[in-house]
Amino acid sequence: MLEIGCHLSCAKGYEAMAKDAEKIHANTFQFFTRNPRGGRAKEIQPEDVEKFKVRAESLGIRRILAHAPYTLNACSAEEKVREFARNTMKDDLERMEHTPGNCYNFHPGSHVSQGAETGIALISDMLNELLTPGQTTTVLLETMAGKGSEVGRSFEELREILDRVSLTEKMGVCLDTCHVYDGGYDIVQDLDGVLTEFDRVIGLSRLKAVHLNDSMYGLGSHKDRHARIGEGKIGAEAMVRIINHPALRGLPFYLETPNELPGYAQEIRFLREAYKE
Repeated sequence: MLEIGCHLSCAKGYEAMAKDAEKIHANTFQFFTRNPRGGRAKEIQPEDVEKFKVRAESLGIRRILAHAPYTLNACSAEEKVREFARNTMKDDLERMEHTPGNCYNFHPGSHVSQGAETGIALISDMLNELLTPGQTTTVLLETMAGKGSEVGRSFEELREILDRVSLTEKMGVCLDTCHVYDGGYDIVQDLDGVLTEFDRVIGLSRLKAVHLNDSMYGLGSHKDRHARIGEGKIGAEAMVRIINHPALRGLPFYLETPNELPGYAQEIRFLREAYKE
């Protein structure tokens, strides 16, 4: 069965997110751990978590994906920004243990004229400081479009971070279709080739989730502007090939398209109908 969901608001808690997933016939979902622009996280209510677990089991939700705030920049040139990143991820990873065995995704960050190598070193240093042998959460590096001074614009940059992390078994990658296409990886005309390259550089065993987004600007644009499925430069046909590809079809897919719940429901319906059981 296709495992697919979208980004849901965590404002009302875990059980409310499961209810929203049920409304749109999703069997997984992604959520921000806190306001995407930063700030304090909402206090977790143990009774809400327990209600979520019961409802999730009834809906067939086996795993969910948490997303760090966009303001988390582990390789900023400013120490106070890096400190915010450390404190936020530390808090998030502790909170994730209320729903054990899931994934936590973050944008590697922007090196802000320090150079990619410095950025990679700062990111891996933070991960080595925060990851613990006992955690059940897998931390995912997201593939990036390469705008500005973003780190993670290539598979090689992600591999460099992974190679520097001591607890490497706690790490993985989330592939964003808009980002990799905007970054220059042609998943429309050469999906097999892109995945072969990913496997050679990083290893497909590291790939734990896919952000399924169309691209407003297209191949090599480095813009990072998401479009609805079939309304961008990637197109619906390529999206159908992605969800059915043997190397990807067992992964959870998360829509981050510019939609409200009815729009997500429509996209999920289309993709389920196109999925080859």
